[in-house]
Amino acid sequence: MKVLVIGSGGREHAIVDALTRSPQVGKIFCAPGNAGIARQAECVAIGETDTERLRDFALEQGIGLTVVGPEVALAAGVVDTFRAAGLRIFGPTKAAARIESSKEFAKELMAKYAVPTAGFRAFTDYAAARDYVAGRPFPAVLKYDGLAAGKGVVIAQTMEEADAALRDMLLDDRFGAGKVVVEDFLEGPEFSFMCFVSDRRVWPMVLAQDHKRAYDGDRGPNTGGMGAYSPLPFITPEDEKFALEHILQPVADALAAEGCPFRGVLYGGLMKTAQGIKVIEFNARFGDPETEVVLPRLKSDIVDIFCAVAEGRDARLEWHDFATLGIVLASEGYPGAYEKGHEIKGLDAVSGSVYHMGTKADGGRVLTAGGRVLFVVGRGATLAEAREKALADVARIDCDNLFHRTDIGHWALDDFAGHK
Repeated sequence: MKVLVIGSGGREHAIVDALTRSPQVGKIFCAPGNAGIARQAECVAIGETDTERLRDFALEQGIGLTVVGPEVALAAGVVDTFRAAGLRIFGPTKAAARIESSKEFAKELMAKYAVPTAGFRAFTDYAAARDYVAGRPFPAVLKYDGLAAGKGVVIAQTMEEADAALRDMLLDDRFGAGKVVVEDFLEGPEFSFMCFVSDRRVWPMVLAQDHKRAYDGDRGPNTGGMGAYSPLPFITPEDEKFALEHILQPVADALAAEGCPFRGVLYGGLMKTAQGIKVIEFNARFGDPETEVVLPRLKSDIVDIFCAVAEGRDARLEWHDFATLGIVLASEGYPGAYEKGHEIKGLDAVSGSVYHMGTKADGGRVLTAGGRVLFVVGRGATLAEAREKALADVARIDCDNLFHRTDIGHWALDDFAGHK
């Protein structure tokens, strides 16, 4: 089978890597791909939101399966375009992807179907939003309603911070014109629960935890994610069962009931609060960087799963019991302004897996080409061993403009261990 993967980051590299392990795959294309993906697939210079050119390419090449990575492609309706052409594609329609592309849609759906989440109100008017936030306790959770590449959430500790965020989102249109959702602040460890969903069928993946803050100790600005690991010792089997039965399954059922059945990956960003597990957010696709630590643990043939989901058939998932832990190497200055074009050396000395997030090839050299550049994954019998291997591999990579966190997995390895 010929397979096309849409996207250019670490998530797509992990998907490509998983596809290479399937005996059913003959050739993999990736549009547009990156320098690392180019070692395992043929990269095609088509943008991830250029839905019609992607469709035409799939038809010309006889692509048997297309897998969508990024949310922008889903929001652009690539699945609708491919399905209309009779092409098999893994991912939700534009209507179903609103669970991610509109925070307000997601919150209203949860309210209607009694899915546990934080209380909220939505605003388009800056003054009304400011007055509402000023009359409530801090911290205040402010979310841009649309897509913002993981950067549209601000947890404001003061009115000054809240005001700056509201100006960004409602007056200056930093992410485009839109709404702001103001939510109640919740406390507790966050975790990512991704499920393969085909209409009302839901198959859970192993759990992961992402680290959003830029620096050690969960300090600094929010990012798209600085590292992740799996499994999670602080989430019990009972927690997982509750999340599946009271959150993920009901939302899959709700989307079907609302006339926009979901086929793809439904990502629940959840929090274990003192009052129980609640939803922080939903995404309509594989998480990044969680995918890079979850898919290496998948024992089943991923092509069987992708095709079953796309066609509405039953699937069966098996998982390895080893632990995985991954560390992002990001450009200095990220998530703010950063330079591109710095050479990366030492990649061939790494013993584990390296997924490219933002790189480009320049002859025989590999250069930085994004905020998050590389994702280095260690695996081991324990999380501690996986972290040790990941950090050892990070030390083998040589680039003068990259930084990373050294404490990925701290909640499981340090904080949780100390509380037991």
